Amino acid sequence: MINRKETKKVMIGDVGVGGNEPVRVQSMTNTDTRDIEETVTQIKRLEKVGCEIARVAVPDMKAAEAIAEIKKQIKIPLVADIHFSADLALEAIRQGVDKIRINPGNVKPIERIKEVVIACKEKKIPIRVGVNAGSLEEDILQQYGNVATAKGMVQSALRHITILEELGFEDILISLKASDIERTIEAYKELSEKVDYPLHVGVTEAGTKFRGTVMSSIGIGALLYAGIGDTIRVSLTDDPVEEIPVAWEILSALDLRHRKPTVTSCPTCGRTEIDLLKLTKEVEALVENFPEKLHIAVMGCIVNGPGEAKEADIAVIGGKGVGLICRKGEIIKKVDEKDLLTEFKKELDKELKSDLSKNLK
Repeated sequence: MINRKETKKVMIGDVGVGGNEPVRVQSMTNTDTRDIEETVTQIKRLEKVGCEIARVAVPDMKAAEAIAEIKKQIKIPLVADIHFSADLALEAIRQGVDKIRINPGNVKPIERIKEVVIACKEKKIPIRVGVNAGSLEEDILQQYGNVATAKGMVQSALRHITILEELGFEDILISLKASDIERTIEAYKELSEKVDYPLHVGVTEAGTKFRGTVMSSIGIGALLYAGIGDTIRVSLTDDPVEEIPVAWEILSALDLRHRKPTVTSCPTCGRTEIDLLKLTKEVEALVENFPEKLHIAVMGCIVNGPGEAKEADIAVIGGKGVGLICRKGEIIKKVDEKDLLTEFKKELDKELKSDLSKNLK
């Protein structure tokens, strides 16, 4: 059982983060924000696969001015990623953005960040303090021998948070990202003991799809298992749409959230006498829109299959020319291999009808 650290609840548009809210899944577009059509298209693709919050880069005024039109065409909250410029932040706020990502200590003079804070208060827009190991303040780097340490990252975050708090602003979220797992985990653990603001968790610059998935799964997974993290982003050097299934799979593996049924399958061995990979992919496609809490097992051996599938709601077990279908560990059907998927689908339909009946009651 994972006990999440209690944090404040912050609203990003109509999506709650922190408090008793579920761990939220988000991503960032890699389109030119000034290209409204392309950006909207990508966000809609993100929505379709389960993204709950989208962030866009705002490098100039034209990008900031595009926010209102983008928001009109999407369903999920929109976040403006801004560096250094109060003018861009203020324009994004005027355009109706749902959250600002800006580090207040980087906005000079301090009067400018006051303007941003006042505007955010009026519109109830939260601010994310985003600390990155690759861009720590020079004086903090010098304290630690010109090395971006986890302690230096926490110090930077606390510095930015203090500025906001002294201005009476507390609708804050925080991220502490490094390109390696050790510093990332160390920084988040230390900061989580010092503040109760919601934490945006991720490993930055994690790499392309394969390496980035591994890095993110370890780093994000370890923090979530420790109860740390209120929203996550899997950073991949790829189409951002690829990030979302990975994020959901991390949550599902830890039993924190499920977007679709959990399908477990054995790794195959010399006893496997069925095309298990083909069968597993067919089952995954079959259950794509089934109830999210359903646990399904696909096994390739009738010797160990029934025992290994005991914890599944429903299981399919392949053998030589035949297969078994089990429910809650009990064998309910033995069928020819050619009929295995069809009969399995019939049992899935029964499961779905049973689930709907329970909900109606």
